[in-house]
Amino acid sequence: MKTALITGISGQDGSYLSELLLGKGYRVVGTVPEDTPADIGRIRHLLDRIEIVRDDLLDQERIEKIIGEHRPDEVYNFAANSVLAASFQQPILATMVLAMGVTRILEAIRKVTPKARFFQASSSEIFGKPAEVPQSETTPFHPRNPYGVSKVYGHLMTITYRENYGLFACSGILYNHESPRRSPEFVTRKITLAAAKIKLGFAKELRLGNLDARRDWGFAGDYVRAMWLMLQQSQPDDYVLATGETHSVRDLCEEAFSHVGLDYREYVVLEAESFRPPETAQLVGNPTKAHRVLGWKREVSFRDLVRTMVDADLDALRPK
Repeated sequence: MKTALITGISGQDGSYLSELLLGKGYRVVGTVPEDTPADIGRIRHLLDRIEIVRDDLLDQERIEKIIGEHRPDEVYNFAANSVLAASFQQPILATMVLAMGVTRILEAIRKVTPKARFFQASSSEIFGKPAEVPQSETTPFHPRNPYGVSKVYGHLMTITYRENYGLFACSGILYNHESPRRSPEFVTRKITLAAAKIKLGFAKELRLGNLDARRDWGFAGDYVRAMWLMLQQSQPDDYVLATGETHSVRDLCEEAFSHVGLDYREYVVLEAESFRPPETAQLVGNPTKAHRVLGWKREVSFRDLVRTMVDADLDALRPK
C-alpha cells in the first residue's frame, strides 16, 4: 500500500485527490494548519478513511517530523491561501507559505525521504501578463501580484531540487479549475450559488463586475487525475494543466441561469467597484504536453461543469 501525504487536504483539490487515491488503494494522510480552525466540510465524508495531522509550514522541524513519522511515497502540496486578493492584503504571509513553505517541504523530503515523489501546485498566475497566447511550459514568467510572484518562487525551487538534488519533483501549472466544492469567494461559485438562490426565491439579484473577462475554466476532478499521473511517470517534469479554451463571465452567467430557466440579464447588476482593468492578454493554457506524455484530457465540458455546480447548489439550498 502506497502512502500519500497531502498538504492542504481540506481544500477543493485535496478532497478530490483524496477520493482518487483512496480508490486506488492508497493510505492517505492529510495536513491542516495548526493555528487556524480547519474547514473540513469537503472531506467530512472521508474522515473515517484518512488520517489528519496538524502542520505549520513555517516550522521546518514540524514538517520533517510529519514526513518522518508517515514516510510518504508521494507528497502533494496544496497548502496555500488560494484567493488571489488575500495575497495583496497579506503579502508577507503569502510569501512565507506559498514560497518558503514549498522550500521547507522539499528540504524535508531531501533529508528524510529522498525517494518520495513530490507534486507542487503551481499556477497560471506565474505568467500574469503573458508574452504569448496560449501559454505553455516554456512561456516566460511575468507575475503581477504577490500570489503569482510567490508561486514563481515555489515553481523554480521545485525545479532546483529536481535538478540539483535529484528529487522526483514536479509542478503542475494549474489554470482555473472549479467544482461544487469551490469557495463562494470565486466568481464561478458566486454565480452558480446566486442562480440557485434566485431560482428558489432566496435572493433577487447578483452583483458582478466585468462580464467580458475571460478565463480557462476546467473541472477540479479532472485536474487531480493529471496530478497523480505526473507522479507515475518514469521521469519528473512540469506540465500545463488547462482546457485550452476560454469562456467569459457572461458565458458563465448565461449557462448557469438558463439551466434553471432564468435570463441572467434580468438579475445581474453591474457594479463599477468590482471592475478590474481591461486584460491585454488572455491566460489560457496549452495542455498539449500533458495530452501527449500523460495521456490526460479533461472529461467534463464547461457546460456540464457549470450545470453540475448549479445542481449541487440547488440541492444544498432546498429544505431537507
